[in-house]
Amino acid sequence: MSIKHPIIAITGSSGAGTTSVKRTFEQIFRRETINAVYIEGDAFHRWSRTEMREKMKEAAVKGDNNYSHFGPDANLFDDLDRTFADYAKTGTGLTRTYIHDAVEAEQHGAAPGTFTPWREFEPGSDLLFYEGLHGCVQSGDLDVSKHVDLRIGVVPVINLEWIQKLHRDKASRGYSTEAVTDTILRRMPDYINYICPQFTKTDINFQRVPTVDTSNPFIARWIPTADESIVVIRFRDPHGIDFPYLLSMMDGSFMSRANSIVIPGGKMELAMQLILTPLILKLIEKRRRAL
Repeated sequence: MSIKHPIIAITGSSGAGTTSVKRTFEQIFRRETINAVYIEGDAFHRWSRTEMREKMKEAAVKGDNNYSHFGPDANLFDDLDRTFADYAKTGTGLTRTYIHDAVEAEQHGAAPGTFTPWREFEPGSDLLFYEGLHGCVQSGDLDVSKHVDLRIGVVPVINLEWIQKLHRDKASRGYSTEAVTDTILRRMPDYINYICPQFTKTDINFQRVPTVDTSNPFIARWIPTADESIVVIRFRDPHGIDFPYLLSMMDGSFMSRANSIVIPGGKMELAMQLILTPLILKLIEKRRRAL
């Protein structure tokens, strides 16, 4: 953690919706004139797309059918930890871009499934913003979360997460239902061991819960809409959170526990604006006082 160089991390599984949440943060940064530098979690995958396929085949030959992007062997956890530590200390560090598709390939002049060269952060930033799978990951003695000043979890209930992943991967990546299902099954041990534990470290979790039947996510024709959902917001430390104000600002919301508020799904972006803006401004104010 750092007063002069704060770090914010959004952590969520594949299909959780972290990219949509990132846009809300970008709106806050733009409105409050905050200069953020960004890390995408995919930048710290160890292998290119082609290399990953080969590594999965090699692992399967050895009897390991669970080699996945969720676990330590396919990621550069040490490099991510070092980048966070360097930024917290000096406001500098290295990242790169993983190129997902043809549009990004044209932007960066490299093939989909590959990485750009490592580059240094732009100087003069107010904070570092991470969005990806492992913003609070712990592996052995390594604990990335210790560097992060504001930790946000985006955690749909598991069937909804799978529905969102199925629809995204089929629509934007051309995968079949069977291929996405195989990926979900292969990743499950690493999901349990390296994704789920992060949400005990997050300061705030946003968990979307559908209010329609999602009992078989593999045949769902539509993703439940925001209006067909509620969102459970859990605060690790509820002290200082003005729950009466939040309840008054969002019709239909209620407290489910002393540290949790439940809101209509359509109010999630509003809730994030109301909750996160003062927390971000507090980090920035501390930074400016320390400089």
